[in-house]
Amino acid sequence: MTAPDSSPLMTLTWTDHVTGRRGHLVVDRLVRGVSSGGLRMRAGCTLDEVAGLARGMTMKEALHYNPEGRYIPLGGAKGGIDCDPQDPEAYGVLVRYLRAMRPCIESFWTTGEDLGLTQDLVDRAAAEAGLVSSIQAVYPLLDDEAAARRRLADAFAVEVDGIGLDELVGGCGVAESVLAALDRAGVAYSGTRVAVQGLGTMGGATARFLTRAGLSVVAVADVKGTIANPEGLDVDALLAARDAYGTVDRAALRPADRELPGDAWLSAGAEVLVPAAVSYAIDTANQERITARWIVEAANMPVLPAAEELLAARGITVLPDVVVNSGTNAWWWWTLFGDIGPEADEAFAYTRRSMRALIDQMLTRAEADGTTPRTAAHAIVADQLPVIAERFGWYG
Repeated sequence: MTAPDSSPLMTLTWTDHVTGRRGHLVVDRLVRGVSSGGLRMRAGCTLDEVAGLARGMTMKEALHYNPEGRYIPLGGAKGGIDCDPQDPEAYGVLVRYLRAMRPCIESFWTTGEDLGLTQDLVDRAAAEAGLVSSIQAVYPLLDDEAAARRRLADAFAVEVDGIGLDELVGGCGVAESVLAALDRAGVAYSGTRVAVQGLGTMGGATARFLTRAGLSVVAVADVKGTIANPEGLDVDALLAARDAYGTVDRAALRPADRELPGDAWLSAGAEVLVPAAVSYAIDTANQERITARWIVEAANMPVLPAAEELLAARGITVLPDVVVNSGTNAWWWWTLFGDIGPEADEAFAYTRRSMRALIDQMLTRAEADGTTPRTAAHAIVADQLPVIAERFGWYG
């Protein structure tokens, strides 16, 4: 079967008639007529950014294809709104965007929280926009829709130490990616230092799981700057002191914790850097300050391609977002399709096994081919897509 060209299947740009703000939707590919990809909101969000994220979703879906599983990977898509999520007008813009995109969401685009938005907010706005669900396009593909929806709702109701399971599984996957890389390199968890940019859902959960594994988080960055302590931060205390946007109340800091400039996390004396906030955080200039051995992309597209080339030349390994942060999306579908139940222990165990297998497959391929992990991940996707297409068709 001949593969489609590399251009997206569909691109939409919407202008809000009230504020003039713009939103985008890019459908990179459909599988069985449906695509999957979250909706982000941030000031300066561009169509090119959304297109890159949509292509990344196609890759994430393909990477998790398991012919023995119930979850059948979907196509890739992404939505984006150019608006500061803290703007007083943001919620109204979100509702109007979803109302405008309603035919797409009803028919072929399943979406959910991404940068700047929580699932609760997306669900509330979707209901106000007249939608049954932000993922209703996938319902016709389910064997038992009522049971599947009940299972996912039950999973979203689960809390672990007061934190929703849906806010933890992605970070569990990122943390397991770090641990798999350390294991392959023969590096002990104890004594390994980590710096995290962004203490929101993904960054906070990643820091939580890594400290529980015995690593030391020595720096975290939020919009106010970097908090650092070479002896290790009290991650649980910082997580408890966050606001809804991941900003830490500095009153929770201990005497030995230092407040540093926002970009100080790059050179915090850590072996592992976890950019878990914005795209394009590491460029050709600031990569020179990085001395870490691994950069693990919890955010989408945080390392610019030219910077990644320079980092690779210096022996610094970038574990790419298309693998590392794919756990949240996969967990939704593993749960909905019935590969796992709604329990936290099962979700974490399945996520850890799946992410570790992906990391090992990617790094083995990179070593065999003499390429970067990202190039290896792309090669694995290139192998998987024709297999999926043969079974389900490109767009049908």
